[in-house]
Amino acid sequence: MRRLIYLFMLAVVIVPALAFLTIGCGDSSTTTSSDTESSDADVQQQLDELKSGLPKFAVPMREVGDRFANMYYAAEGGNWGLAAYMSSYMDKAMNPAKVTKPDEYPVWASFYSTEFEPVNQAIDAKDFAAFDQAYTQAISDCNACHASMGYTFIVVSKADKPADNNVDYALPSEPTDLPK
Repeated sequence: MRRLIYLFMLAVVIVPALAFLTIGCGDSSTTTSSDTESSDADVQQQLDELKSGLPKFAVPMREVGDRFANMYYAAEGGNWGLAAYMSSYMDKAMNPAKVTKPDEYPVWASFYSTEFEPVNQAIDAKDFAAFDQAYTQAISDCNACHASMGYTFIVVSKADKPADNNVDYALPSEPTDLPK
């Protein structure tokens, strides 16, 4: 069995790595500026292809919407840990837009750190009345933001049920229960 593992490692890891080092670390004095420009262009093309595979704004916003809806029902049920988790990951869902929509991402970042902050403060305080008020204001702010960016056809409202119906929104928890 050890021999089989050794042969596998040799075939899959070591031989290709040595081949790469041998080919990739040759005498650099034979590299021309044309080769470097071609290599740079190839790398840029690969980066552009990877970037094109990342979600722009619409896909992360869909996740934001689901987490935003779930957050309300978590807070309403006293599952403050889940509400905090939904808020945190709602924000993180937008990270691909840093690369794919660098002109629009700062609008999101500003919204989350300013207009949405009262929602997070209410979660931390475990104050549903304050949360409900801040959440309702956040909906209004979302709609104003959408309109200012030309998305007047996207109007957010409070969901009549959570996006995920197989979660216990009434499980008592603390906002600090999130794993570090």
